[in-house]
Amino acid sequence: MVKITAAEVNNLRKTTGAGMMDCKKALVEAEGNFEKAIEILRKKGQKVAAKRADRDSSEGAAIAKVDAGNTNGVIISLNCETDFVAKNESFVALANELAELALGYTSKDDFLAASFNGMSVQEKLTEQTGVIGEKIEIGGFSNLSAPFVGSYIHAGNKIATLVGLSANVEGVATVAKDVAMQAAAMNPVALNEAGVDQSVIDKEIEIAKDQLRQEGKPEAMLDNIAKGKLKRFFKDNTLVNQAFIKDSKQSVAQYVKSADANLEITGFERVALG
Repeated sequence: MVKITAAEVNNLRKTTGAGMMDCKKALVEAEGNFEKAIEILRKKGQKVAAKRADRDSSEGAAIAKVDAGNTNGVIISLNCETDFVAKNESFVALANELAELALGYTSKDDFLAASFNGMSVQEKLTEQTGVIGEKIEIGGFSNLSAPFVGSYIHAGNKIATLVGLSANVEGVATVAKDVAMQAAAMNPVALNEAGVDQSVIDKEIEIAKDQLRQEGKPEAMLDNIAKGKLKRFFKDNTLVNQAFIKDSKQSVAQYVKSADANLEITGFERVALG
């Protein structure tokens, strides 16, 4: 039998993230062949992934990254099954590494096919499923481009947001972070009224009419009153119209313009776990 040294086991562990015993078993099975041992561990991951394919992976880490020029940003969530794994330092470190790589991609499929340390991202996820023993996958994937992009990650990596602003002016980084925090905390459905899906609008109007009927309001009055309630819905649920959480006397749009009269929010992205 080929003798396996501790250094070889440690090298395989560093390369794959697998446990020491799993690495030793793989090297023994591969008769000391390093590449074959990696393949053995990958196949183990594939078997575990197949068994856990129908498991819920609602825990994990949502990570936002912005490029050096602050003009492009991305959010990914690296999902797992338990909060215990989600809080593991190596798991969060992997999520950050993958998010850095994701900055170069605009679609989730292209990102999953991208090369990551000698294998594809998808192969890495399968490998880690075998290593950790939980379903590991990319859940959310969103990107944003603008003249200035800012980001925010809520404590615990449960929510991550990106915000795009129309110009890179003085103080824009603070504004972007504040608005990104707003989007994380208040979960707007759209940037403004125009961004709200018509099906959502129709549903809100119907809900308002049903409430008014239960209150005994005349049918002829329902449309006008419902439109008023819809305006309230837009105020509460669209980012630019929401009351700014740091100063409720002004809207988010008014706060942004307090930094520069011509500054506007061009878009936002939000990824949340659970």
